[in-house]
Amino acid sequence: MTTELPFDDVRDFENADRGFVAGPAAPQVADARGAVVWDTDAYAFLEADCPPTADPSLWRQARLCARSGLYQVTEGVYQVRGLDISNMTLIEGDRGVIVVDPLISVETAAAALDLYRRHRGRRQVTAMIYTHPHADHFGGSRAIVPYGRESDIPVLAPAGFLEHAVSENIYAGGAMSRRAVYMYGVGLPKGPAGQIGTGLGGVTSSGTVSLVPPTIDVTHTEQEETIDGVRIVFQLTPGTEAPAEMNFLLPGHRALCMAENATHTLHNVLTLRGAVVRDARVWGQYLSETMDVFAGQADVVFASHHWPTWGEPEVTEFLTAQRDAYAYLHDQTLRLLNRGLTGPEIAETITLSPALERTWSARGYYGSVSHNVKAIYQRYMGWFDGNPAHLWEHPPVELAKRYVADYGGVRAITERGQEYAAQGDLRFAATLLNHAVFAHPGNAQAREALASVYDRLGHGAENATWRNFYLTGAMELRGTLAKVSVDPANPEVAMAMTVDQLIDSLAVRIDGPRAWDTELTIDWHLTDEQRIWRLTLSNGALTYRSARAARRRTGRPDLTMTLTKPQLLAVLAGHGLDTVTTQGDPTALTRLTALLDTPDPNFPIITP
Repeated sequence: MTTELPFDDVRDFENADRGFVAGPAAPQVADARGAVVWDTDAYAFLEADCPPTADPSLWRQARLCARSGLYQVTEGVYQVRGLDISNMTLIEGDRGVIVVDPLISVETAAAALDLYRRHRGRRQVTAMIYTHPHADHFGGSRAIVPYGRESDIPVLAPAGFLEHAVSENIYAGGAMSRRAVYMYGVGLPKGPAGQIGTGLGGVTSSGTVSLVPPTIDVTHTEQEETIDGVRIVFQLTPGTEAPAEMNFLLPGHRALCMAENATHTLHNVLTLRGAVVRDARVWGQYLSETMDVFAGQADVVFASHHWPTWGEPEVTEFLTAQRDAYAYLHDQTLRLLNRGLTGPEIAETITLSPALERTWSARGYYGSVSHNVKAIYQRYMGWFDGNPAHLWEHPPVELAKRYVADYGGVRAITERGQEYAAQGDLRFAATLLNHAVFAHPGNAQAREALASVYDRLGHGAENATWRNFYLTGAMELRGTLAKVSVDPANPEVAMAMTVDQLIDSLAVRIDGPRAWDTELTIDWHLTDEQRIWRLTLSNGALTYRSARAARRRTGRPDLTMTLTKPQLLAVLAGHGLDTVTTQGDPTALTRLTALLDTPDPNFPIITP
């Protein structure tokens, strides 16, 4: 790899260091209890040469992402980098400063704003902008817009922001959070043999997540807003890196913000933690639109991750590479699936053009060609590849038992897996040893053999999230992966949920078999929304309908609850029912909540 990739090209390092003003005031950021939620010094080891336990290309990317401090992008535009996995951008106006994407945690956002003010003066915040609804771009918002200041500070976001900011956690939030531990390497020790980053930044901070609702929606491309004397021209890009996302141009600064649509890595069409599959075709088309709408108007492009790119020709080159990568993966996947290849077969076949392969910003540090191709196939064709042998396979444990038996027992299949590993076929070694572990999860020899293979796969991976998954998997096998605690629901995030979403959050927790024989109907009359929601439980399914409060409903419910949305949130949290006006059978709600399943935040992934 060192001979194939242009390691002598140091432009990224020059750009990552350009405009440096000052480093963080302190290497660590702590919460109110004194617990460290971010540690810049944890990545100091990256200053050394690449060790044998890391891919040289990924090590290079990790070193670039480890830069931290306040940086000037252009006159009047600054970024704080390296105080979270994402960047905070600060745009100076006539009276104060506009904050863009306030990181994940209130604590890291407060530290970033303080660092800016230490060197640019105590400017007041005059507006806040969310580029898209992922937590690393809104979680620190309360540090920027304190309680009581909501009416003073406008908050801009793409249309649909609030719905998407909370919806991801309603349906598959438990599973996605668990898999995020593996994807980001949260439980890995930071070091040359452990977590060296995510390809997008360091790791996610672990402080307080907040959510200040937007007050101004951006609804169309080329919508203009002038905030604190700063003219901003927006481009909506729904369905790209997020379901609601936007880029924007600062014409007076000749600076273009690409949100998370164009960064210094090939991004994810489908994240390894899980998500709805993104549209690579639309992603490429919106990048074309960016270059068309803002052609010749930007001397610098920056994003909410990584470092800027300066120079009008360089901006065009950067955006072209990003556009072509997503468009190529989409089109070639469709070409090959229409020739009969399956997702895994296409992933083994496709490579980017030689020019893109040598372009650092198109390398797969966060997304990858392999899992992006499989995601594109999944978007169009689903999980079934058309081969009936795969239509009704045994689940993993039953399949593993049969493989182990046919190989002559767990010892024999483990030894065979170790032979493949010794020969360098780590992929098939992992397959055999995974069967051994799933058939006999308590077998120490099989577990350690698979963990050793995962170590080697992780240390050889150019993709940071693959590395983190492999190494975290090895920790699970060895029993050294710490359990995560579940924080109570954030009240701001809960308040942002619609009543429909609140009911959905209950419906996906109903234990269907236990609820088969229970039938009940509950009306929620929310006086502050002037609507009635009728919840019906039958055949193990919780469904609902809503209507204006003035509309008469047919049939008598088992229970009617008249309350406000804050009261409803309190009741769902297990208290405050005595403050609610009820009519009918008060046990109906208890019978419903008794059927709710409790998600396990620490369920195993690498073992049954």
